[in-house]
Amino acid sequence: MAAPMSNVEEIRSRVILGEFGVKNVHTTDFPGNYPGFDDTWDMKRFQKNFRIDVVHLDENSMEFDMVGIDAAIANAFRRILLSEVPTMAIEKVFIYNNTSIVQDEVLAHRLGLIPIKADPRLFEFKNTGDESAEEEASEIDTIQLQLKIKCSRNPRASKDSSDPRELYLNHMVYSKHIEWVPIGNQADVFADSCIRPVHDDILIAQLRPGQELDITMHCVKGIGKDHAKFSPVATASYRLLPEITLLEPVEGEKAERLKRCFSRGVIDLEEVRGRKVAKVVNSRLDTCSREVLRHNDLKNCVKLGRVRDHFIFTVESTGIMLPDVLVTEAIKVLMAKCQTFLNEMNSVDME
Repeated sequence: MAAPMSNVEEIRSRVILGEFGVKNVHTTDFPGNYPGFDDTWDMKRFQKNFRIDVVHLDENSMEFDMVGIDAAIANAFRRILLSEVPTMAIEKVFIYNNTSIVQDEVLAHRLGLIPIKADPRLFEFKNTGDESAEEEASEIDTIQLQLKIKCSRNPRASKDSSDPRELYLNHMVYSKHIEWVPIGNQADVFADSCIRPVHDDILIAQLRPGQELDITMHCVKGIGKDHAKFSPVATASYRLLPEITLLEPVEGEKAERLKRCFSRGVIDLEEVRGRKVAKVVNSRLDTCSREVLRHNDLKNCVKLGRVRDHFIFTVESTGIMLPDVLVTEAIKVLMAKCQTFLNEMNSVDME
């Protein structure tokens, strides 16, 4: 049965959260689906409706709104952030001496997951045909790091002490002990930005007197699709903008319960003629838990929805690059994919 025209706009633009299910989850605004609506794709209309609004930005995280786009494109953008924006990570570990209790392969795995502060845009991808010999490292595709540390007893420690932090020197091996060893002209190229681990306090191993580590590491350029250690983000996710509509006035004790059904800051109470009346203050803060639908006297007072083409993105960087730089690089990757597709289409037409 065809939907009434009064409901068509809601079906096209809103996802409705019901008591027993979610409605309008699929995109339906494609050409010819709704009589009287011109849904053919138009560049001018897209440019008019599409926008990106930055809500929060610091050196570690970013929240922004992407409005006027289809879910397929938004999801492609999220996946690119996770797995196709390149970074530098430890790929080869040359262990010359390891007398700690940590096995070589476990130690190598722990080192590989340490994020390295280095701009991948200044390096080339390493040729996969290259051999693994240490001497083949090049300044244009490899960063060399070194970890050389030995634990010893502290001669100044108290005889009655049992605290390892006082008894031993260098007994805790942290990422701050990893040192950058420039190759070729890297010392000049990266003079203003020293290459190092993003965080200094990542625990690598614990040693006891006489135990030592002597390790050389090679960092190469890669993408998260090949290994998670190359992923530049700790998380990259999106959600649809919540929309909460009060269908009738809610007053008194019901207003108090309605407020408690939502996240803090979504519903507020105001005094109207001596009575507390509920009003929607900021639906963006809602987590869409649908708690209100459990109350029989409240579920018909409110309508829960989400705006279909309004995506709230949250990007948390691992610290390798700033989050706004990651978003820019993800857009470049998506543009390159589109251009590759167009080139393939043109080559087929020519044939």
